[in-house]
Amino acid sequence: MRVGVLTGGGDCPGLNAVIRAVVRKGIKDYGYEFVGFRDGWRGPLEGDTMPLDISAVRGILPRGGTILGSSRTNLMKIDGGVERVKDNLAGLGVDALVAIGGEDTLGVARQLFDRDVKVVGVPKTIDNDLNATDYTFGFDTAVNIATEAIDRLHTTAESHHRALIVEVMGRHAGWIALHSGMAAGANVILIPERPFDIGEVVAHVESRFKTNYAPIIVVAEGAHPKDGQMELSTGEKDSFGHVRLGGIGQRLAEEIESRTGKEARSVVLGHVQRGGTPSAFDRVLATRLGSNAIAAVNDKEFGKMVALQGTEIVRVDLAEATETLKTVPTERYEEAEVFFG
Repeated sequence: MRVGVLTGGGDCPGLNAVIRAVVRKGIKDYGYEFVGFRDGWRGPLEGDTMPLDISAVRGILPRGGTILGSSRTNLMKIDGGVERVKDNLAGLGVDALVAIGGEDTLGVARQLFDRDVKVVGVPKTIDNDLNATDYTFGFDTAVNIATEAIDRLHTTAESHHRALIVEVMGRHAGWIALHSGMAAGANVILIPERPFDIGEVVAHVESRFKTNYAPIIVVAEGAHPKDGQMELSTGEKDSFGHVRLGGIGQRLAEEIESRTGKEARSVVLGHVQRGGTPSAFDRVLATRLGSNAIAAVNDKEFGKMVALQGTEIVRVDLAEATETLKTVPTERYEEAEVFFG
């Protein structure tokens, strides 16, 4: 059997670990041949490939990013895109696909499966917002990076007696903000799932200053006030219709400074959260997911996504995984609220 592998969407620590596991187990245990598709769904759409054998994946376990490249190509919006992909797969002798990606990449995989393409999905997103899996690889690394940054910012905030607002990734789900904020002892955490009251935020800030400590606020990029909308850095949208977010941290800093008279600064971590070497947890999780993905191919369980539930790797329908986003539940946010102010 010849199996194609692709990585789509934003890059993420652990992608190379998945690729390595798929290829090494597939060759060693099943005698499969592999072909790598470059830059997400653009690869099979244009027939752009690279060799993917044992030598190609040697030494990539600790490397960030993806040796296959990535993109946000949405072939479902391209006229004749599905037929082009099917023709290219047939022409290259590819019998099945392993698609590694988040809601958009796996959403395309689901639609291709419905059109008779044999595909297995692997969940990837630093936002941890894919349904049917407890954790996605890349999330732990992103949280660790954000936590270290917030730890460092505490000393700067204290030295200059200023409020610091740390903006982290999280378009519709605030998992990174919640975990990094709790781990680093943030005084306020703002997430998309819970529109915030700016008056309450300011009250927490003033309360913190009264104790002679400087406040740290962690805010997800998609967070927004009760009486407003998401802040936009531009009005541009990607091929999946997602507006590019950003700016909420700066807006909060300006509002806090004007209301309290205290200096406030915004720090946007941005793509720093995506880069660099994956954590040990993410390397292990990515390796387990990759190994189980190629096992699913061997078992001919197509239309599935491998997922972590508890400590076990299971197989769930792609439809279940992509139907809704996994957002922060009220009870999880209330756990963090105890420590605000």
